[in-house]
Amino acid sequence: MIEIKKQKNIAILGSTGSIGLQTLDVVRSNPELFVVKAIAAYSSDELMEKQMEEFNPELAVLVDEASADRLRQRVGGKYKGKTEILSGSEGLIAAATLGSIDTVVTSLMGFAGLAPTMAAIRAHKHIALANKETLVVAGELVMKAAAAEGVAILPVDSEHCALFQCLEGERKSKISKLIITASGGPFRGKTTSELAGVTARECLAHPTWSMGRKITIDSATLVNKGLEVIEAHWLYDIPYDRIQVVVHPQSIIHSMIEYVDGAVMAQLGTADMRLPIQYALTYPERQPAKWPRLDFWQMKELTFEEPDIDTFRGLKIARQVGKAGGIMPCVFNGANEIAVAEFLAGKIGFLDIYEIIERTIEAREARENFTGELSLELLNSDDAWAREYARKIVESMIIKGGK
Repeated sequence: MIEIKKQKNIAILGSTGSIGLQTLDVVRSNPELFVVKAIAAYSSDELMEKQMEEFNPELAVLVDEASADRLRQRVGGKYKGKTEILSGSEGLIAAATLGSIDTVVTSLMGFAGLAPTMAAIRAHKHIALANKETLVVAGELVMKAAAAEGVAILPVDSEHCALFQCLEGERKSKISKLIITASGGPFRGKTTSELAGVTARECLAHPTWSMGRKITIDSATLVNKGLEVIEAHWLYDIPYDRIQVVVHPQSIIHSMIEYVDGAVMAQLGTADMRLPIQYALTYPERQPAKWPRLDFWQMKELTFEEPDIDTFRGLKIARQVGKAGGIMPCVFNGANEIAVAEFLAGKIGFLDIYEIIERTIEAREARENFTGELSLELLNSDDAWAREYARKIVESMIIKGGK
């Protein structure tokens, strides 16, 4: 077992997002266990300033140069003479590899989390992984690097943290299948025709979880569950045909493992991300917490359904690209990130998200076959290609629709 110190000096990449804010809440509840040494975000300079004031880190990073400049103008080159303010991708790498930290919480959104996560691993930092796209696009590279450096990758996603807990004390060789639960999102049970006119506002009204905008849309399309299937494949080295997704609308059971003898281990809890965040940060210990608990006397039912992968095609597409391997999961992810951003901007419809993803994948499949070894350079190139191709599809949709 990898030895991990009980007290941690941490960096939080994505400190102003949903997971980052909840991580800071865990820190507030356990000031004797955690010291925040670095925080990083994209552009939320005012919130970043408040976090600097409260946690007094060594390093604060805003990727967006203009936002970083605004922050510097307000607080000076160094906040209170201690916190250095950096910007750009170089700042992210600096935060991920800061000498005084031992654990990096990677909660940046999307492909942007890959490079700093790899840099952190190479700098021998343990990873509390909330950025599932890192493993989706580069699972082979990340897991090999972590093994080579003796670095722990501790999952923060509620589903993968649940699987991690269900595996404690058991042998991976005795797993029959992984069972990942899904809430079904806000449109569970709707038909394709009923989804044609749904709005971003309707998508963002998730029935059980409070999450960031992008991941909430991914939940509605079931793309998020597909990303989690790919992530589980890499985290636990389990073939795709032994990873099952079950719709569980109550979001009480966060995932399960069925073992070879038929026994099923399940992890239950409230829909509160602070629990998996704290577990990832305190593992192998458990720390008391004050958030709400399940009340089994008040729990009326736990129900399960098969996911509708013909209507919500994101899960089916993800399985296909996961099995294909190579650069295809990267292309899938890049196209999805563009499609979701354009949907949130009101430029395309909900069902257009699937079309953009599928057309981008088909176009990449029509190009030369991938035969070499994966590398960060190759993934960066194909991610950029997928995004550009997806944008062209969006432009054609807008022209065709007369917008």
